[in-house]
Amino acid sequence: MTIGAYDGVHLGHRHLLAELRQRAAARGLSSVVVTFDRHPATVVRPESAPPILTDRDQKLELLAAAGIDLTLVVPFDQARANETAEDFVLEVLVRALGARLVVVGEDFHFGHGRAGNVALLTEMGARHGFDVVGLALEEDSSARAVSSTRIRQLLASCEVAAAAELLGRPHQVRGVVVHGDGRGGAELDFPTANVAVPDGVAMPGEGIYACWYERPDGSVHAAAASLGRRPTFHAAAAPVLEVFLMDFSGDLYGEAARVSFVTHLRQERRFDTTEALVRQMTEDVAAARTALGSAAHQSSP
Repeated sequence: MTIGAYDGVHLGHRHLLAELRQRAAARGLSSVVVTFDRHPATVVRPESAPPILTDRDQKLELLAAAGIDLTLVVPFDQARANETAEDFVLEVLVRALGARLVVVGEDFHFGHGRAGNVALLTEMGARHGFDVVGLALEEDSSARAVSSTRIRQLLASCEVAAAAELLGRPHQVRGVVVHGDGRGGAELDFPTANVAVPDGVAMPGEGIYACWYERPDGSVHAAAASLGRRPTFHAAAAPVLEVFLMDFSGDLYGEAARVSFVTHLRQERRFDTTEALVRQMTEDVAAARTALGSAAHQSSP
């Protein structure tokens, strides 16, 4: 088993998960991930908690796709935050799961005050019958550690392609299609799906993107997306995600959408006329089509 927030289930996580599966199989054990129902930082330091890369459903899907046999989602509240590392090991690892092998990153910390680490796990494992492996962190081609923090920084800088390299897939956000001001179809002839993404989810920086749009039926559509405040018209107080599906006609209102960001095309800017905006949107759609064609469907979610 392993323990962690596993936000993003990025390539670093997947390296550890592959090692976990291999070692579990060699010993005839089930592979188990212990994670939490929210990011621990939202309880421990809510004023500076990072936006999440994957919500709970996404995380569970990605862990299952990585071949993990079982994921245990532990509620994380103030009582859990105040729990000592020793008590967590006894309650969850020993009594609940009967752990025989624990695989974590060499910099892993847990428990109140982050007092738990690989050394403590090793000491307790000797008493309670489990072995411990602390793995070196996975690094990218520039010898920098792959981390959720780095991925968030890349997204904030609009570097979605670089973020995808560390995630092993395009960054995806999920939300429900809601009614906008209706201007996209009626006035601009570019009908868009306004996707309401829940608060607390990591979003790319404001700009225009080439994306994949996945519908509830599993169909995936090439798309161009605007994530911004629509400065040409009445500027929105907060960024709005508007997605134009190419070669598609239909009603999307109320459906659950999955939007995967492939390429940043340009920064958002204000246009003096509607005609100028439409010309630029036409160019954006063409650029998105080219970018998605180059990426091919292998980059789709």
